Amino acid sequence: MSDYPQLKLKNQLCFPLYAAARQVTSAYTPYLKPLGLTYTQYLVMMVLWECDGLRVSDICGLLRLDSGTITPLIKKLSAEGLAEKRHCEDDERSVRVFLTEKGRALEERASGVPGEIAGCVRLEPGEAGELYRLLYKLLGEN
Repeated sequence: MSDYPQLKLKNQLCFPLYAAARQVTSAYTPYLKPLGLTYTQYLVMMVLWECDGLRVSDICGLLRLDSGTITPLIKKLSAEGLAEKRHCEDDERSVRVFLTEKGRALEERASGVPGEIAGCVRLEPGEAGELYRLLYKLLGEN
């Protein structure tokens, strides 16, 4: 038995955050699979549906992921015909990502996913709003 209560799993803030994130993320699978998307691909697509033609570095910043994670996702989305990469005219080293017609058309099919997920989350609307606020506060955004 540990003499350090600060090392007990039940005393960690990180563990319920980690477990809840895994649970919520896995809830997306049955809704994203028919769309041919993984959860992280879905995140990239949401960013592009909101603002098409972003630089890869901007996508990385918005999703808080590194280019080593984002680049293969974009490559896969390109291979699936959902997005395409173009070098920036003002800086050949930078790449922008644009939706294809197929990628834009997928937005309508994906539009019901958030509502389905909301039904899977066992929180009242006010609780969900408070959790949202607290998580963004934890991330340093007000």
